[in-house]
Amino acid sequence: MNLNSTDEPATALDARQQAIIPISAAAAAGDMARLGEAVNRGLDAGLSVAEAREILVQVYAYAGFPRSLNALGEMMKVLDARRQRGIHDEAGREPVKPIPKGDALLAAGTANQTTLAGAPVAGPLFEFAPQANAYLRTHLFGDIFERDNLDWQSRELATVSMLAAMSGVEPQLQSHVGISMNIGVSVEQLRELADVLDARFDPQAATRAREAIEHQLDSLHTE
Repeated sequence: MNLNSTDEPATALDARQQAIIPISAAAAAGDMARLGEAVNRGLDAGLSVAEAREILVQVYAYAGFPRSLNALGEMMKVLDARRQRGIHDEAGREPVKPIPKGDALLAAGTANQTTLAGAPVAGPLFEFAPQANAYLRTHLFGDIFERDNLDWQSRELATVSMLAAMSGVEPQLQSHVGISMNIGVSVEQLRELADVLDARFDPQAATRAREAIEHQLDSLHTE
């Protein structure tokens, strides 16, 4: 899959994409019991070890290092238990694309941010705190989104799920619903994401996701 593909969106999430949702949500919420179950289910659904680990590393950008590190520790326990049961999970691959450094990283991150958002990102918040946008561009959209062992649609499914699992981050959740649409995630897939949250994680998270989806659709219709 092209990382920033704008091909005709699919209408359903496959088993691997569905597995990303409860893993991301449980990790962001710090729910280790549900995370262990979700990681087991995700590996059974075809997620590689590298892909699942990449999702849990990305958690720190949205929910903080403590929850990311705790989630990675829980995944290690799951993998150890699976090995003891004789299950040999696919290792997956590490990123092959070199990560730029210095000014090249800022340029790559700025380009990625613009592609994901659909336009250059600016506004009063970043005028008030320009360093915040510099961190986003160099680190989140540079260091993380330049890692090519997880495609952008998967990263955004993970991000929407993480944000839906937390209260008080509704503006960011709506923003990432919009980003998901910009890179080819269909409305049907986003609604299915909410259904998966409802069935496999938490109804309140599902409600937050559905409200963000409808809010984003309303904003598009009024433009």
